[in-house]
Amino acid sequence: MGTGALLSLGMRAMFANQAALQTIGQNIANANTPGYSRQQVVLTTPAGQVTGAGFFGKGVVVQTVTRSHNEFLTKEAFNSRSIAAMDSTANNQLAQLEKLFPPGEQGLGFAANQLLNSLMDVASHPADPSARQVVLGRARELASRFAGAGQQLTDLQAGVVSDLSANVSIVNQLAKQIATANDQIARANGTGHTPNDLLDQRDQLVSQLSEYMQISTLPADDGTLGVFIGGGQRLVLGADALQLSVSRDPYDNTRATVSITEGQRTRTLDESVLTGGSVAALLNYQNKDLQDARNMIGQLATAVATRVNEQQALGWNMSEPPGVGAPIFTIGKPRALPAATNAKNPDGSYATPVKLDLVPGQSNLLQASSYKLTADPSDPSKYQLVRLSDGLTRSVSAGDQVDGFTITFPAGPPISTDSFVLEPVASSAIDMKRVLDSTSGIAAASPLSANAKVSNRGTATVDSLFAVNPNVHGLYDLSNPALDKVPASLSFTNTNALDPKGLDYQLTLADGTVYTGTWYAGQSIGVDPNAVPPMDLGFKLNINGVPKVPETVNGVAFPGDTIDITLTKFPANNNGNAKAFLALQKEAYIGQSVLPDGSLSAGATITDAYAASMSEIGARVQGASYLSDVSASVAADAEATRAGFAGVNLDEEAARLMQYQQGYQAAAKVLQTAQTIFQELLSLSQR
Repeated sequence: MGTGALLSLGMRAMFANQAALQTIGQNIANANTPGYSRQQVVLTTPAGQVTGAGFFGKGVVVQTVTRSHNEFLTKEAFNSRSIAAMDSTANNQLAQLEKLFPPGEQGLGFAANQLLNSLMDVASHPADPSARQVVLGRARELASRFAGAGQQLTDLQAGVVSDLSANVSIVNQLAKQIATANDQIARANGTGHTPNDLLDQRDQLVSQLSEYMQISTLPADDGTLGVFIGGGQRLVLGADALQLSVSRDPYDNTRATVSITEGQRTRTLDESVLTGGSVAALLNYQNKDLQDARNMIGQLATAVATRVNEQQALGWNMSEPPGVGAPIFTIGKPRALPAATNAKNPDGSYATPVKLDLVPGQSNLLQASSYKLTADPSDPSKYQLVRLSDGLTRSVSAGDQVDGFTITFPAGPPISTDSFVLEPVASSAIDMKRVLDSTSGIAAASPLSANAKVSNRGTATVDSLFAVNPNVHGLYDLSNPALDKVPASLSFTNTNALDPKGLDYQLTLADGTVYTGTWYAGQSIGVDPNAVPPMDLGFKLNINGVPKVPETVNGVAFPGDTIDITLTKFPANNNGNAKAFLALQKEAYIGQSVLPDGSLSAGATITDAYAASMSEIGARVQGASYLSDVSASVAADAEATRAGFAGVNLDEEAARLMQYQQGYQAAAKVLQTAQTIFQELLSLSQR
């Protein structure tokens, strides 16, 4: 073996060390580059050369340059980043929604109570126009707050659609870039070496994509990476990328869905299979949180406006002549939203229109929910109604009353492919208005008046008398003697034989009808199923103090106390209905439901109902904030673990730099030695 072998060894050593130094320099240069993976030169020893004296080595060969990469850690980083993005987006969106439920004086509950409180002054001074003007002002403020909240919900919904469109556009761009990177990687793999920088670039694109959608990846033999989204739907396969689009919701064109197009076929992505990323968070926020908030505010608006209007209709106003109180508020109408795919007539109208109407007097049964109406699979002649808030399912026919509303649809069996979303209260708030403008139109007076006789000996006084049934105006109509029930006389006759705390009474109407019953302190008279006969006269008379029953004192017989009930002659001096308005503050009439035994569940007052809504949204915000913090921490840890394996450690690189620098210098020394030997040989040959 001659100096040529030594020269070859030195050159190979220099090249190998130079390659290592170049790679180390690349690592140091990209130490702070996001997504960069540490690279290293793979050195191997070629087979030795056999001689008579044995095998002599041929030096070192640079086989390839690899990158530090762990597929499991990389996928964990992708997944945790996707969850963190979803939780962060949900937290940000819910924080905006929480502003619609402010506490204290800015809240809807406060405004409703302020309206009812203003009627206290009217109760004290029924004819005072300034007190009545305050009521109208408070009514306008309440309607304005509800309408404002409804408009803000509409604005938030528009923001969701805009954000979805922006996010989907970014997803499409990233998918195209990943497909392009796949194509470049597949071509580069034909050289037999891995294109490390392209692989890092693709991983970085996939990482960015994971912020928008939960993804799964599958590597192929040619080096390309398949990217799949919810339910195994492919998004990128090789150099081919599919496109997403934002479409209108089939029931409500103000809402959005996300679809994917493959060839000539477009399919809506099911929200339930999108388990991560900002797109999933926005869809869930739209379909769950925003819709729940719309229904909660709508339920409050409907219950308050309807109940106030009902009480207004039970009283008399100060018009000339006095009349029944006209509505104070109007609200948005209930909606039945057909699916865009429902069967249509030749003129484009829907073949099976569905209509919703609120049931008068049943606003207390309205729930903060939307409903899904489809053909009943167990009975083709009926529809199946699902309450979306809790999944309660029932079969319904045309005209059925459900949760305070009536469903109307044409006769005949439902079309099996048709479906509807029913929204009894979702549109109530945004269209709420005060429609009563005249102070004299406030029905503060009760149509009936009650007066204790001066000759009464007990301490009983009339606390209030107000109507509770809208038919009261027909029952007590002096213009129709056949219907008139007043004047009526209430007399207390005995101490109850079974319970001395009760006083028996007799109520005699103008038409001669006589009712008997037992009165207890705190109990009203006028509606009593235990009276004989059962009594429902459409009013409630409340008494303070204790009446006297007939008795004989020192041989002198005294009659029982009597209270006369007459039509109100001077509504300007009567406050009976104003007092009934005040009772609405404590009336738990919101969100009741019919129990299996026919009784009603407990409801909530306006204050409690608003507080419950505020607490519900607040709890969601707190939960989202906690999840956002936790998932962000998990994502940071996952990225740190990945970077710890694949990232650049400058201390290690500095040590390796010195190592290969020394190797390079030693290799140069080998070359120098080979050259010296070669020169010596040349000089010997010239002698």
